[in-house]
Amino acid sequence: MAYSFPERIIHKFIWFVKNFRQIKKDSVIFHAIHGPAVYNTDGLATSNNSDFLKDEKFLKAYNAAAATNPWEGFTSQWRFYIVCWFADYVKHLEGNFVECGVNTGAYSKAIIEYINFDSLNKTFYLLDTFEGLVKEQITTEEEKVGVSNYLKAYTNVYEQVKETFKNNNVKIIKGIVPDTLPMVTTNKIAYLSIDMNVTKPEIEALEYFWDKMVSGGVLIHDDYGFPQHIHQKHAVDEFAKRKNVKVLCLPTGQAIIFKP
Repeated sequence: MAYSFPERIIHKFIWFVKNFRQIKKDSVIFHAIHGPAVYNTDGLATSNNSDFLKDEKFLKAYNAAAATNPWEGFTSQWRFYIVCWFADYVKHLEGNFVECGVNTGAYSKAIIEYINFDSLNKTFYLLDTFEGLVKEQITTEEEKVGVSNYLKAYTNVYEQVKETFKNNNVKIIKGIVPDTLPMVTTNKIAYLSIDMNVTKPEIEALEYFWDKMVSGGVLIHDDYGFPQHIHQKHAVDEFAKRKNVKVLCLPTGQAIIFKP
């Protein structure tokens, strides 16, 4: 996701206008968090323990991600902690890492730093147009919920990404998914990240890579729980049903699926 700070304020205001009538004292929307908020950004507010925000190892990885300047007002610590944690969890499995939907490479850079990726004898495949969404892939239904707004949210970052990862075990694949999928030459995948904001390329990537994922490998879908990405959620749910696997939806908006 790549909204600017003013755009995020506008989206929050629109949500409030549409939903304020539902906020009642007996509603789950009204119920307060259990004490002072220790985290309140990126669509998630909580008073629950968030000690990872002080962890030096995570902070180093997050700062590496922030240095790629993914978007104005960048604050997504909890989502980044999730991808780092699961990448660390599967790093000892046989198989490489794949990320579909890269932008400036913030997620992948954080992971590389957090798990010392370059010491693992693995390759991290990064697939993106590196200049935003493909308009022709956005359906009419997705336009209605605001996905087309992303068309003006991205710039060409290809040269920047090449510079960011010039010293890492990374293969950068520029182009449109699904056209570029065969350029991922590995037959074993331990970690798969899907974050392309549009249903069509995401499902085609899932179908292409699923059988290449090793047992115990993790799939992270970044947009699953966000309201404007409801059509992606439905498509992922249908995919999971066909594959007879369960989807774990996190309060960060992400979804986790393990390969049996």
